[in-house]
Amino acid sequence: VQLQASGGGLVQAGGSLRLSCAASGRTFSSYALGWFRQAPGKEREFVARINWSGNSTYYANSMKGRFTISRDNAKNTVYLQMNSLRPEDTAVYFCAADSSGGIRPSMVIPHEYEYWGQGTLVTVSS
Repeated sequence: VQLQASGGGLVQAGGSLRLSCAASGRTFSSYALGWFRQAPGKEREFVARINWSGNSTYYANSMKGRFTISRDNAKNTVYLQMNSLRPEDTAVYFCAADSSGGIRPSMVIPHEYEYWGQGTLVTVSS
């Protein structure tokens, strides 16, 4: 599976962005997809995950109610809608794929994901 993230950019605090991650590969619909982010000087941080079918999602606490993860298996694409953005959301955002397609406790750990996209930069100005 190859992943290509896009949609990052510069936005003012309180604004919105939608990130996309397009995947290649015939088995896309069997993978769980996740979003992580990494700010300068910080470790990679879990953001959200969606299971293989799209009917189950999980969010980091600080993103609940502001971010929404979704997927379109017909388009081999996963999305991250980000609303009410804050300066502390500034980071490079990565999408990742996990062949274990469900929701499980270790899903917040980056090395549980086999495939990664290249990242897209989100900058939120105050």
